[in-house]
Amino acid sequence: MKNILITGGAGFIGSHVALELLESGYNVVVYDNLVNSSKESLKRVEELTDKSIKFYEGDCLDEDYLLEVLKNEEIEAVIHCAALKAVGESVKKPLMYYHNNITGTLSLLSAMDKANVKNIIFSSSATVYGKPKSVPITEDFPKGECTNPYGWTKSMMEQIMTDLYTSDNSWKVVLLRYFNPIGAHKSGRIGEDPKGIPNNLLPYVTQVAIGKLPYLHVYGNDYDTKDGTGVRDYIHVVDLAKGHVKAIDNLSKLNGVEVINLATGKGYSVLDIINTFEKVNGIKINYKIEARRDGDIAQSYADATKAKELIGWVAQNGLEKMLEDSWRWQKNNPNGYEQ
Repeated sequence: MKNILITGGAGFIGSHVALELLESGYNVVVYDNLVNSSKESLKRVEELTDKSIKFYEGDCLDEDYLLEVLKNEEIEAVIHCAALKAVGESVKKPLMYYHNNITGTLSLLSAMDKANVKNIIFSSSATVYGKPKSVPITEDFPKGECTNPYGWTKSMMEQIMTDLYTSDNSWKVVLLRYFNPIGAHKSGRIGEDPKGIPNNLLPYVTQVAIGKLPYLHVYGNDYDTKDGTGVRDYIHVVDLAKGHVKAIDNLSKLNGVEVINLATGKGYSVLDIINTFEKVNGIKINYKIEARRDGDIAQSYADATKAKELIGWVAQNGLEKMLEDSWRWQKNNPNGYEQ
């Protein structure tokens, strides 16, 4: 299997996946509408790998164009990263999120079906577990009540792909449930470039560090955790990207629908992130403790044993490396890809 299509391939996750696929000898085709991403990321991936990416600017809602790309490029598998992903925005604009994420996925799957491309790796999320009954979270935990429309779209897309396999067993579906991707490529050339005020913790921290934002909001210090702040399983984006390569490498051995956690299996609190960032980068992070946010849970971290056993993947990078790489990217690219 050589020709891989990445939807949303110019984004934070997608660009790192593209780089790792190229480094592993795959041919990469990217399909992206550039709403929350930049073509510059792909240019830099090409420079870093000395390999080329075929790029199509298009929307997943455009089934005809997707079908054309799948056929013209003789695609063998699709990595589906394209989605709107801001939790807060999804609460304010649920119809936009359901339409874009779910209808876009239906269009993609329909085009794949017509093109007889029946291998899909899906960018899912730990949000589908809702508030877990315990930690660490294994793949056989029941899916829970999602706390926002973004999470529900991921849960529903998983269900759609599962039902599709049930109706046609020639499909291979891998649902990769990401925990909290942070970090950047070690070169400092590609990384997370959020539009406007960041929704995720790490770009917020790095923008405080570089002086673009005055302080970090820490929502809640009264959770039942070691220091009262929320605990999450942070994973280096390069490790995450390599998980996709391993999924593609092992696709022929996988059967039906496989759910795989991509995580380190370790939980770190918000204060752990702040303190470690300050230690490894020598920069003070101003922050303010504020009230809890609705929908936030005390802790979420995974058991990643299945990824090791099934596809031979284990996260390699620790928290210090994640935070060093995050800062290198921000420092080298204070305005992201818009220099």
